[in-house]
Parts: sequence; C-alpha cells; structure tokens
Amino acid sequence: MEKALKRYAPIFILPTFLAFVIGFIVPFIEGLYLSFCKFTTVDNATWVGLTNYIAAIKDTSFTDSFKFSVMFSVVSILTINVLAFGLALLLTQNLRGTNIFRTVFFMPNLIGGIVLGYIWQILINCVLSLTAQPLLALNSKAGYWGMIILMCWQQIGYMMIIYIAGLQNVPDSLIEAAKIDGATNLQTLIKIKVPMVMSSITICVFLTLTNSFKLFDQNLALTGGDPNHTTEMLALNIYQTFYARSGMQWKGYGQAKAVIFCLIVIVISFAQLRATRSKEVQQ
Repeated sequence: MEKALKRYAPIFILPTFLAFVIGFIVPFIEGLYLSFCKFTTVDNATWVGLTNYIAAIKDTSFTDSFKFSVMFSVVSILTINVLAFGLALLLTQNLRGTNIFRTVFFMPNLIGGIVLGYIWQILINCVLSLTAQPLLALNSKAGYWGMIILMCWQQIGYMMIIYIAGLQNVPDSLIEAAKIDGATNLQTLIKIKVPMVMSSITICVFLTLTNSFKLFDQNLALTGGDPNHTTEMLALNIYQTFYARSGMQWKGYGQAKAVIFCLIVIVISFAQLRATRSKEVQQ
C-alpha cells in the first residue's frame, strides 16, 4: 500500500504544483524582471537597471508609507493579540453561552475588507461630526485610530479561536499541580499557560504581522490615504504609483516598490518566526 502511494503520489501532487508554478512562481519571476524595466505591457519593456529601485528609495511618499505601516502594525499586533488572548482565557472557563460568544466574536472576520472599510467610514464620520471634529478625509489622527479599530474588530475573533485551541491543549495535570503547589492564577498564567501556548502565539503574531503590513482594501475604503497621503500604507502607495499614474516609468517604479515591499514582509516575518519559535515548549 505504501509503495503504491509513493508511486502515484506525484500524479496527485502535479495539478496543485502546476497551479502554484503558473499562478505564483512565473508571475513572481516576471514581476522581478519588470522591476528593472520601464514598461507599459509585458511585451513592451525596456531594461533600465537599478533606476527604479533608486527612485523608489528616494521617494519620500514611499518611506512615509513605510513608517506609517510600521506604527500601525506595532499597535495593531499588540492590541489584537492581547485582546484575543484575554477573550480566549475567558471563553475557556466554565461559562454559559461560550459557543455563542465565540461565534459572535468570529463573525466580523467573514466580512470583506472593502465592506468593512466603508461601514466603519460611515460610523467614524458620524461620531466625528457629532463631536464637531474634522471628518476622516481631513483628520489623519482619526484615520489612524479608525484603521486600528477596524483591524482589531475584524481580526480579534479569528486569533481568539487559535488561542482557544492552544489553551484547550494545555494538560490539566499541569494546572492541577500548580494549584497544589500554591501558585496563583497569575503565576499559572505566566509560568504554564503562556509557555504552553507559544506555538499559537507564533501563528497569531505571524498572521497579524503579515495582515497588518499587507493591509490594502480596508485602507483604500476607510481613508484612501487621506488627508494628503498621511494615512497611506505601503500596499496602497504601490497601487497609487502603478495604477493612478500614466507612463512607462511609473509601471516599473511601482513594480520596484512591490519587490521591496515583498522583501520587507519576508524578512520581518522570518525574524518574527525565528524569535517566537525559539520560545516554544515541546509537549
């Protein structure tokens, strides 16, 4: 049986592998090549070397978007994971209606980012108008915190489910042993539960990190980068460079930004995975 599985496994793997190559590997390599070109279409590209990358690095709007993305990501990662872990702790207690609460908290994750962005844009603008504050289009501070609220509202429920799964896998014998030894609830949390769910923390931090840095649709719908690009994240900046301007130079310029963006996300993600995995406890 095992020999048959090994023999025919490539046949079943081949369709998925071909789809991956056609849908990801080939476009990625082609996009990497085009980042060194001026072009309007794939067949109309002129090699310009590092010109696009030099222009991208010197572009203050791109560096400002990077700084804004970092500030947004740090706050959203901490807020989402702390609140999600807190909810997971509450909903793993013997409380009535925990399944209902889990469903309610998870539901915002099922709504598309564009829809969420426009919903929260209406809500936040209503609150700002009632308090006589400038609307989102003229209020960068409100735009920043509005995006944090939106991201938290959408992501907390999803991360909560992952944390619940991790907490439920903590052996009861360890918790009981800690109680017998006189450990407080806080000591049990810090010394036992957190180390034992470190694998869940790794997953959740990775997801929130990549989702925060790659945020596009919510940013486009909620603020559109207004006022004056002060709430523009990296993905939206690349989109505006590539699609909002005409000319061969802007396509290659936007493609170079996209490659830099990809490398930034990869480096930061691998650094985070290495840092958190080193603290995981083998059960």
